[in-house]
Amino acid sequence: MPGGLAKPWERIRAAASFAIIKRLPYSSGYPDIMITVESVEQDSTLQTAVTRYNDLRMRDALGSPALDSEQALEMLALGEVIIRKAGYGRQLSVRSARSAGASWAQIGAALGISKQSAWEAHARWISDQAEQHRRTGLEGFDAADEAAARALLEE
Repeated sequence: MPGGLAKPWERIRAAASFAIIKRLPYSSGYPDIMITVESVEQDSTLQTAVTRYNDLRMRDALGSPALDSEQALEMLALGEVIIRKAGYGRQLSVRSARSAGASWAQIGAALGISKQSAWEAHARWISDQAEQHRRTGLEGFDAADEAAARALLEE
């Protein structure tokens, strides 16, 4: 948004854009600012993402009122956020199952995959978490968390 809103109608337009942003936190009201999965992921819990996705999906299915391009892109980004958050939750659940004494065969059966596939997916997740921490210094597993996760992986 350009600085220096001197004219009254510019202040009104800015206030209206702010209302749109509050209603749809991922929307900008400006065509040159894109909706990204990262912005949607930052502003959403799994539950809020699913709720908003369901609302948009129902409107899209019914076609009344039709989604505009920004809403269709928001729905697409929300779908990806749901996949990411559910995947992260899945690996946390695998870790909980291992901590509680479940075998890889039991975990694989619960997920509908082989024990080898369950183990490999969890090992990749641990590596991804460690890499994320190395990259950001904040998120993911630090060295101690990684070591603890790998020890649980091998038990």
